[in-house]
Amino acid sequence: MSDLEVVGTVDVAAGDWSFTADVGGPADGELVLFLHGFPQSRYSWRHEIAALAARGYQVCAPDQRGYSAGARPAGVDAYRLEHLVDDVLAIARARGHERFHLVGHDWGGQVAWVVAARHPKAVRSLTIVSRPHPAAFLEAMRDDAAQASRSGHHRSFLRPEATDELLADGAAALRDLYRRSHVAEADADAYLELLGGRDALDAAVNWYRAVRRSPVAAEPVGAITCPVLYVWGTDDATVGRVAASATGAHVEGRYRFVELPGVGHFVTDEVPGALTPLLIDHLASVPVSTPAP
Repeated sequence: MSDLEVVGTVDVAAGDWSFTADVGGPADGELVLFLHGFPQSRYSWRHEIAALAARGYQVCAPDQRGYSAGARPAGVDAYRLEHLVDDVLAIARARGHERFHLVGHDWGGQVAWVVAARHPKAVRSLTIVSRPHPAAFLEAMRDDAAQASRSGHHRSFLRPEATDELLADGAAALRDLYRRSHVAEADADAYLELLGGRDALDAAVNWYRAVRRSPVAAEPVGAITCPVLYVWGTDDATVGRVAASATGAHVEGRYRFVELPGVGHFVTDEVPGALTPLLIDHLASVPVSTPAP
């Protein structure tokens, strides 16, 4: 692997697939992997990856399974959680690292929690935006009626017609979601360059459809032992305070919970750069020699 001095876009061959990814920083720098959510892409990390690459970290923000044209298998079962987890480990190995820092938002946060819980020796640190620990999320869905209502779109996406409804009238439903979430129109356009096509969007929605088919998803996600930074906006329309506040109970390692007052779900779009100093401080607090658990 050659040294990387600036952020650029490459195809990362990992496992059976090729993932489109923004990469940068020196090849011998500590690897930081970024996992985006729905309905977004690697573009959501544009501010963070440039800042970290400039500080000597090797960064990699892939369009994940289904979002990358070279990693878009057919069928719902191909999007089960165990495959999404395996993709993360394969991408890290393809970038030359067995251990890495992991950053995730929304669905990418869900995958990141599971990677850290199931493969603690691989994850140096964890940074999660919006998505609570899976156990805290399930508890809130069960005990907090407001959280169950906030997550109603999960059930809606299980329907076969969901993709066509999202794309109807020039993707009006998606554009309305971005607008209500304070995503700038130019940034919405950037996401729709990828997700405005039916194949890509249907694959992205398959993440939701595959949840109940995954044996890994049915297994409890245990406590996290690595250092964790959890960032949550108080106006998040999909994650309420009950789930966010309960997340710390499922972290055994060093834990920092940062609330962003008045900020919604799409933190990196709504307040560009707000995550960057928090992430830099978090990564800097993890000694390079920290042994794996």
